Amino acid sequence: MADEMIVKELDHVVVRFSGDSGDGMQLAGNIFSNVSATVGNDISTFPDYPADIRAPQGSLNGVSGFQIHVGAGKVYTPGDQCDVLVAMNAAALKTQYKFAKSTACIIIDTDSFKEADLKKAEFKTDNPIEEMGIKQDVIAAPITQMVKDCLADSGMDNKSVLKCRNMFALGLVCWLFNRDLEIAAKFLREKFAKKPEVAEANIKVIYAGYDYGHNTHASVDHTYKIESKTKAPGKYMDISGNKATAYGLIAAAERAGLRLYLGSYPITPATDILHELAKHKSLGITTVQCEDEISGCASSVGASFGGALAVTSTSGPGICLKSEAMNLAVITELPLVIIDVQRGGPSTGLPTKSEQTDLLQALYGRNGESPMPVIAATSPTDCFDAAYMACKIALEHMTPVILLTDGFIGNGSSAWRLPDISKYPAIEPPYVKPEQAGHYTPYMRNPETFVRYWAVPGQEGYTHILGGLEKDSDTGAISTDAENHNKMCHLRAEKVAHIQVPDLEVVGDKDADLLIVGFGSTYGHLYSAMSEMQKEGKKVALVQFKYINPLPKNTAEVLKRYKKVVVAEQNLGQFAGYLRMKIDGFVPYQYNEVKGQPFQIHELVTAFNKILSI
Repeated sequence: MADEMIVKELDHVVVRFSGDSGDGMQLAGNIFSNVSATVGNDISTFPDYPADIRAPQGSLNGVSGFQIHVGAGKVYTPGDQCDVLVAMNAAALKTQYKFAKSTACIIIDTDSFKEADLKKAEFKTDNPIEEMGIKQDVIAAPITQMVKDCLADSGMDNKSVLKCRNMFALGLVCWLFNRDLEIAAKFLREKFAKKPEVAEANIKVIYAGYDYGHNTHASVDHTYKIESKTKAPGKYMDISGNKATAYGLIAAAERAGLRLYLGSYPITPATDILHELAKHKSLGITTVQCEDEISGCASSVGASFGGALAVTSTSGPGICLKSEAMNLAVITELPLVIIDVQRGGPSTGLPTKSEQTDLLQALYGRNGESPMPVIAATSPTDCFDAAYMACKIALEHMTPVILLTDGFIGNGSSAWRLPDISKYPAIEPPYVKPEQAGHYTPYMRNPETFVRYWAVPGQEGYTHILGGLEKDSDTGAISTDAENHNKMCHLRAEKVAHIQVPDLEVVGDKDADLLIVGFGSTYGHLYSAMSEMQKEGKKVALVQFKYINPLPKNTAEVLKRYKKVVVAEQNLGQFAGYLRMKIDGFVPYQYNEVKGQPFQIHELVTAFNKILSI
């Protein structure tokens, strides 16, 4: 091996950490993400959790993965396949090798490839590398033993020592990419501030992994660096979609001058929103972990009636359970933000996986005529903007609003430039006017927007009653009159239909032969597929929907402009069906997957090229 290592500069790289669900792969991936974001790289991550709560150790079902795409310029997805695969045990190598490029570097812990480990992973021989036909560079290191040696004098028990194995692998990866370990050390000291001995043990192991690579050259003849090229000045952080959603809610409450209330029941993959908001009581935020989904939503309706910015968070099964209370917000016309971090279904389905299968439930999954605005965030960082706009629409139009994210962008993360909140649009709720005092009724409306005026309980001269029974549009009294009910149904629908949302923006070739259409979290993959096709000389464009109800005003004009349109979504065609219903004569091609996994760019390109050839 040469004494001097060659350092190659890359534009982007994909790393995948994998191991048993107790091996700390998510933590290792998060630290590498933070290190990369801190030095100015753009990132996109994909935590891939097992669906089992705790599968048997070393089993194929118990493998946990974390994939991160690091780029010198803008990156849009976590990548299809990885350049570096960390496999902490035999099961991880067997299940995750399919994600490795033919040129990938593979790091394994040889101490976790013993006879019992190979048997659990269903290998037939004692040589898994040969059995799987692996030709790539393999860094085979006795990681477990080296960690034990490193922490022999730490006083930690064996179980605690083994929990540090992930940091050795992280140190090796940091060596491969010439990362500054001080950033990782700072992260660990902050994370384990209450357990400094744990932080220092992990830091010691990271340095040991780095030194192992540096001193042995670890079976490779070069390392890499990725220099940032496009970052705008400002403060950046690695942020997950769920945390960005929480921050967007906080920002909206601050801008509106209201207290923020979250009524929620824990459910994968939405619970982190509750966890994050619970940390910020100093900002006047109230979080309540309720006994079930409907009480979480009902308590939020009550908080809204009391004048707060009210939110409830859940996933698809919870939306089913909340539907009655959501309809209470519809008929009372109270502002409420309902966050659906979608996961695989139906029923309990795939709790840790991601789909876009709740769209029709969000649009129509309630009894009666119950229109609600629906917004779909397009990336982890866009969750901040989408949450802010959901709050603005709810408060200014006195309506419940559904914000769709999903497990992919909720758990995934990107490098986020901290925004200047003063540049975000003002939030101005339609409070009652002084001249209405004494003769106010709850369904007095702005004649242009159809929005009712908001009186907060306790305001003298604005006494009123709201409830789940239909009310007279003039007096606010309970009414079963047929004509009044017809009028109120139309008013509630027209109020939502009159909400102003931004026009669609088409990216790509203006004279495209194929328009790709998506909504929500598939943006990065569809954009990347379009870019790959353009490199092949194809004329392709993309339009990604963020506002689903109401649709942008130029929707029909844009979609009918192109001879061939394909709607790509992670369900069996819900958005395509919705667009066909809304636009006369619109008959798109469809690309549908329901795998619980993000799209693969190369598969999209193949499918779209096939449509072009028809």
